[in-house]
Amino acid sequence: MPGETALIVILLLPFMAAFVAGFLPQTARNTEAWLAGVVAVIGLGLSLWLYPQVTDGGVVRAEWTWMPSLGLNFVLRMDGFAWLFSVLITGIGLLVVLYARYYMSPSDPVPRFFAFFLAFMGAMLGLVLSGNIIQMAVFWELTSIVSFLLIGYWHHNASARDGARMALTITGTGGLCLLVGVLLIGHIVGSYDLDVVLASGDTIRDHDLYAPTLILVLLGALTKSAQFPFHFWLPHAMAAPTPVSAYLHSATMVKAGVFLLVRFWPVMAGTDLWFLIVGAAGLSTLLLGAYFAIFQQDLKGLLAYSTISHLGLITTLIGLGSPLGLVAAIFHIVNHATFKASLFMAAGIIDHETGTRDMRRLSGLRRALPITATLAMVASAAMAGVPLLNGFLSKEMFFTEAVENHTGSLLDQSLPYVATLAGMFSVVYSLRFIHKVFFGPDAVGLEKEPHEPPHWMRLPIELLVLACLIVGIIPGITIGPFLASAVTSVLGPETPYYSLSIWHGFNLPLLMSIVALVGGVLIYLALQRYLSSGIEGPPWFRNLKGQRIFERLLVTLSWRWAKALEKLLGTRKLQPQLRLLIGTVLLAACLPLFMGRFAPNLSAFVGFDLGFATMWAVGMACAVIAAYQAKYHRLVALMLMGGAGLVTCITFVWFSAPDLALTQLLVEIVTTVLILLGLRWLPKRMDAPELVRPATLMVTLRRYRDLLLAIVAGLGTAALSFAVMTRPAFDSVSRFFLERAYTEGGGTNVVNVILVDFRGFDTLGEVVVLATVAITIYVLLRRFRPAAESVGLPEQQRIQADFDAEQPHRRPGDTLTDYLNIPSVIMQWMFPVIIVLSMYLFLRGHELPGGGFAAGITMSIGFILQYMAGGTRWVEAHLRILPLRWIGWGLLFAGGTGIASTLFGFPFLTSYFQYLEVPLIGRVPVASALLFDLGIFLLVVGATVLILIALAHQSVRSPKAARAPRPLGPVGGEQ
Repeated sequence: MPGETALIVILLLPFMAAFVAGFLPQTARNTEAWLAGVVAVIGLGLSLWLYPQVTDGGVVRAEWTWMPSLGLNFVLRMDGFAWLFSVLITGIGLLVVLYARYYMSPSDPVPRFFAFFLAFMGAMLGLVLSGNIIQMAVFWELTSIVSFLLIGYWHHNASARDGARMALTITGTGGLCLLVGVLLIGHIVGSYDLDVVLASGDTIRDHDLYAPTLILVLLGALTKSAQFPFHFWLPHAMAAPTPVSAYLHSATMVKAGVFLLVRFWPVMAGTDLWFLIVGAAGLSTLLLGAYFAIFQQDLKGLLAYSTISHLGLITTLIGLGSPLGLVAAIFHIVNHATFKASLFMAAGIIDHETGTRDMRRLSGLRRALPITATLAMVASAAMAGVPLLNGFLSKEMFFTEAVENHTGSLLDQSLPYVATLAGMFSVVYSLRFIHKVFFGPDAVGLEKEPHEPPHWMRLPIELLVLACLIVGIIPGITIGPFLASAVTSVLGPETPYYSLSIWHGFNLPLLMSIVALVGGVLIYLALQRYLSSGIEGPPWFRNLKGQRIFERLLVTLSWRWAKALEKLLGTRKLQPQLRLLIGTVLLAACLPLFMGRFAPNLSAFVGFDLGFATMWAVGMACAVIAAYQAKYHRLVALMLMGGAGLVTCITFVWFSAPDLALTQLLVEIVTTVLILLGLRWLPKRMDAPELVRPATLMVTLRRYRDLLLAIVAGLGTAALSFAVMTRPAFDSVSRFFLERAYTEGGGTNVVNVILVDFRGFDTLGEVVVLATVAITIYVLLRRFRPAAESVGLPEQQRIQADFDAEQPHRRPGDTLTDYLNIPSVIMQWMFPVIIVLSMYLFLRGHELPGGGFAAGITMSIGFILQYMAGGTRWVEAHLRILPLRWIGWGLLFAGGTGIASTLFGFPFLTSYFQYLEVPLIGRVPVASALLFDLGIFLLVVGATVLILIALAHQSVRSPKAARAPRPLGPVGGEQ
């Protein structure tokens, strides 16, 4: 299997398995675990198979062209550092899957758990394997979203919901900052390709935008890795199931931030700003996380704050800006993943077997859980940095770097003392975990009788603890080559000499380790009385709760500031909303045009056509009268709006744009009918202007203000359109499309070729918006209940309804009178005709006016006529429309066409055409854009019919209770 194929299998397999897992039955716990385990094994096996190709700075790269002109290609890239993370993600993921099989209760929705778990594994693999920084930002946000689902898995628990919301808010906000940061990097470098970015360190550091770019990227990294002051979300994420905590908070999600820091280290590190921000954040987190961990009463809370502290240690090493510091950081990333995952799983076993994680209720468990206790004690010793364990080696490297002089600043000079103090604190909380849980008298009053778990549930901890031991004893053989590959892939030729020996003689770092171990034991003994009192929280900071600060901040933002802004700018009245929207659009349009000195080319005005001007005068009159009549007669206003639309349609014909004219005409028909169906549910308006009380001066001024705004908007749009259409010929792109529509797009209808080929991505985005709008309208109207006074049928419809009640077996055409019968029959007969017309417009669209959009609108008109002829109940009893399936299949065809082109090595949505020999017809041009156009057709039909159904269903629903009429305000006021 080529390396490129292996990369795509590693990435796609977890997502495909997540989709399958979500549809497995509730009782398929073993099947779910086997599925997830096999995916992890395949991913781990392929990663190990690729190792020889990433040694000594090698890179395995797979690239699929998507939008090369924008630098947005889908790139997978594995070097030694990405390989190391891939092994951690899949390897520890495999162990967590085995552990979760026994941890999760059969009553839990296990398919949902494993579906989310596999999706998160895929998102993390996508993040570390991304070779495009925009693509990396997308997977970054995907990890935040899926982790939100995992943390809130037990959504019946309020703490789980709050923890998930907090994690998503913090990490999602940081992800948005990261997106802006990588966009700035792409602007500085001129490319979003990671290889190009990594080779442009001097360009980035010397650029004027370096400071804001660095801050934005660091906001993304520091929020994800729970660094101060964004550390408070991590302890609240412990409401997730323990397998989630063991996976997310040891080897994956929280490591994403430090992964990003290491990944961008060659291009952004080495400056005073980097050292100041990253170093200060890491050092603060290292110390505060360790201090808070000492005083936690919940086992997972202690492990959460210790995770924050160790992440702070890694961040500090990265912030030093020295190559040896980076080596130590990468080494500790691996070490921390092994002992912290084992400790989380041990805490889960304790909770699973005793029914509690409260250390105030736990004691003496070494007698009931001897094997688990031994494993947990070894892992805790590794966390404390005890010799002959892996944590000791990376901590020694940290102390070695701490005593070096990097910048000579106060922060740099205080580093050895803070590092030693943090080392003491790590000994204290590790010792407390061991002593309080496993020693002392047997615990009483536990919910369960503790005993050892099944061996397969304990096996993942045994393997991880074994890794802690053998790496701590023989590091050069076990981890040395892999660490060298990872370091070389980041530092390249600048990789320094380093040693993984367990003995470097009696030196200052060893003395610091001894002081940390002895000092930690003494501090723990000194704190015995306070820790035994059962007080929740640390001294001096007991009332400093991150959740409370976060919630107050949200209240301040969403209630005070947002409320003030809403009071200033917001209103429930329609006219002020439209005025603000139009004013903002005018400002956004005029400001860049004014700054760019963009003006119409008046010299291009060649003459005056009386016929055309007369036609537009009629259209303008229709529009003005419609605006006036909308105050009193909505039906008249709607008819006049149709007249203005018809003038626009004729204008397109006048300027030789039959495609636009056809589409405009069809859209006018559909929107007019849909608006007409909605008019019935609006409140009644005044009948005639002469019945209105005299308008006040304020009302009159408001009217003139709205009139002025409308005139400015209309004239501005007209001036902009005129300026665009009268640009010099060499600025026009029309020649490009005219010359290439047939040779490269396979069609003579240039407009349709542009829509489905040259600008197919724009069209795809527009129809996705259309689908979203249709679903939104349906959801809003699904809960809408018409007012009682709006339910009464018009006289003709009431006569027809009475007749229908007397003739329950009637057909739609069997009505009371021939006058009512004729339109119904005609509309029934028109349905097959409209279908044929729709197919005709669809098939001719690539060569002549038509296409998927026009055909979809035409088909929608056919369905609208059926609803008008037979009524809602009859149509849905005889026609199985299912518009959501039309929308789904449309998206599948449209998106699948684009994906198919990438599988053949072409950019996304690249069209292919060929001539086919058809018997009796001859050579017929066939383009793959036909499938894309089919997707557009299906989606337009589904979206339009979904809106129609939402409106039509109002006539078959029970009305809401009538309310007493409110007195009319000043007529002409804002509604």
